[in-house]
Amino acid sequence: MDALIRDSINLLKDLIEIPSFSKEETGTADRIQRFFQERDIPCYRKLNNVWAYNQFYDKRKPTILLNSHHDTVKPNTGYSRDPFKAAVSDGKLYGLGSNDAGGPLVSLIATFLHFYPLQELHYNICIAATAEEEISGRNGIELIFPLLEPIDFAIVGEPTEMHLAIAEKGLMVLDCMAQGASGHAAREEGDNAIYKAMKDIEWFRAYKFPKESAIFGPIKMSVTVINAGSQHNVVPATCSYVVDVRTTDAYSNEEVLAIIRQYVASDVQPRSTRLNPSSITKDHPFVKAGVALGRKTYGSPTMSDQALIPVPSLKMGPGDSARSHSADEFIYLREIEEGIELYVALLSKVLAISN
Repeated sequence: MDALIRDSINLLKDLIEIPSFSKEETGTADRIQRFFQERDIPCYRKLNNVWAYNQFYDKRKPTILLNSHHDTVKPNTGYSRDPFKAAVSDGKLYGLGSNDAGGPLVSLIATFLHFYPLQELHYNICIAATAEEEISGRNGIELIFPLLEPIDFAIVGEPTEMHLAIAEKGLMVLDCMAQGASGHAAREEGDNAIYKAMKDIEWFRAYKFPKESAIFGPIKMSVTVINAGSQHNVVPATCSYVVDVRTTDAYSNEEVLAIIRQYVASDVQPRSTRLNPSSITKDHPFVKAGVALGRKTYGSPTMSDQALIPVPSLKMGPGDSARSHSADEFIYLREIEEGIELYVALLSKVLAISN
């Protein structure tokens, strides 16, 4: 285990020092691919996504996906350190992407390596290091999921302090347009689109969906942008506005969209319905195994690639979500060590083997 931990930390240091903004992850994908090749582990690659399977993969067995991302956001202006310099101080490893999600990624890779040569596993294991998570891009997990061997369950590596995020909110951004008719403001002409939009906007503010999530409560809808009119004396014929909708596991995005269209007069066009809410029952074997190890369950307000993984999944990893995208981002070295140990213990319980 010590060698796995050491190799994981060294890999993370290398990844920190290779810029990997979303859509620009070639360098980190090369490094991860080389990491597997150096250990004689066959791996696959599509664009900047790299994945591999355990040595004794058996098509007759179900498969667990271990997934995390290696892209990062751009460093914010508050950095006092070089974001691309992996530096250790007071037990902390500093650097862009160290916490989100480099620590979870290398911990999952170490876990995969631990189980890779074992023959009597009850599940197969697939490790996938993917791209474009920070922008919910189409060339990340969504691109390669259809290329993977059938997946039955997924652990998504994100900083959760190794607790179990068993539900995650989804997102829809709606472009809405209220239609009226133009006319001169000084006369009784036209049909003011702003007034029409106001009725629908009030509906978005006040409406309560009949079903509520046991974890998250009600769906949250917020009108965040509005635009209408050209000059003071012209009644506007159109009024456009944007609605941010944070969906929950009580509905799919498509169901929420259908309800909205039923009640509002405006034309409603979603930018995407891809980013669905996700959840997993507390009775799932992986959740029960995590709870038995002292882990808490909770619902996560932040979005991850869980939204694009169409099988039961939970989000779990070392690090703290509060540090994500922050200046002078860091992860504690002990968090990586503890993360690897807990991942291995969790999977060992479900795989019914002794670790």
